Amino acid sequence: MAQKDSKAKHKTLFSKDSLSFLKAYINTASPVGFESSGQKVWLNYIKDYVDTTFTDPYGTAVGVINSDAPFRVVIEAHADEISWFVNYINDQGLIYLKRNGGVDHQIAPAMRVIIHGRKGPVKAVFGWPAIHTRHSSPDAKEPQPKPDNLFLDCGARNKKEVEALGIHIGSVVTYQDGFDELANNYFIGRAMDNRVGGFMIAEVARLIKQNKSKLPFGLYVVNAVQEEIGLRGAEMIARRIKPNIAIVTDVTHDTTTPMINKIIEGDIACGKGPALAYAPAIHNKLLSFVEGIADKKKIPVQWRTLSRSTGTDTDSFAYANDGCPSVLISIPLRYMHTTVEMLHRDDIENTIRLMYETVTALTPATNLRYL
Repeated sequence: MAQKDSKAKHKTLFSKDSLSFLKAYINTASPVGFESSGQKVWLNYIKDYVDTTFTDPYGTAVGVINSDAPFRVVIEAHADEISWFVNYINDQGLIYLKRNGGVDHQIAPAMRVIIHGRKGPVKAVFGWPAIHTRHSSPDAKEPQPKPDNLFLDCGARNKKEVEALGIHIGSVVTYQDGFDELANNYFIGRAMDNRVGGFMIAEVARLIKQNKSKLPFGLYVVNAVQEEIGLRGAEMIARRIKPNIAIVTDVTHDTTTPMINKIIEGDIACGKGPALAYAPAIHNKLLSFVEGIADKKKIPVQWRTLSRSTGTDTDSFAYANDGCPSVLISIPLRYMHTTVEMLHRDDIENTIRLMYETVTALTPATNLRYL
């Protein structure tokens, strides 16, 4: 087993262009079902580090190394972010919404958003009544934000003005907040879940190219769509690629902040390394292999348990086709599904290292048989 924490210092893995790519990628809207803009940024970065790329009909993007090899290994993240749909426009020009993925309505009041309309992006805000006006009587309860009482104000004063801006029923809405840096090597941003994963798998491809690593199999670097509404992109691409092994990366909860029960969620902290999961969908022998790599390379890791499903694209790969040995490598994240998702630079680098070292140690002969 690898140590749970490590003070060992190592040279940064980021290239001079890595952080610029991460910032641009986080700041590019990629809502569920409308991921194309983010996928273009990702493909433009990864194309120099792979032999070929392709996309599927719904926009999952894939970079391939050794595409002719019969044995296929996938490293995967998902590209989509939670968002809203325009669902109703009233006569006063106020816009009511429906969820697109697991967006948190409680954080919405007073947030700035972008409505992606037919004529381009339109700025708007989630309106919310002032504190002075929210009580109709001393005994009235404080109103709480709910999907049916939240609305957007884009500056239009009637429905016709809204439509003149190119906003229509079905326009997708994303939060405005983007990438930023905090003290002590923390990054924050909207949709770190899971575009940080897309960044990390792209960096693995870059390291393979930079280090001239020779792989005895085909490596498929997969940035899947529509994870946030049921792992759909992974489900489709797993059937197409038919991988022999899948290494999936996603975010997991940092459980050290208030209002989180460690008895239920486990003990995971930012800055202490990627988290490895035990779950029925996680292949035990592949997990043991990854743990051995972490121990040998002195990469700090943490452990967590999951129940019937992992809730990640791991499930789609594990149970695809005739079964695919799959493992989940998660990066600790604070404030998931908010606009200030926070993670630590050391965890990003250590997750990249663990995936890279695992991929370059695997061979088609690696014994993953249970019996």
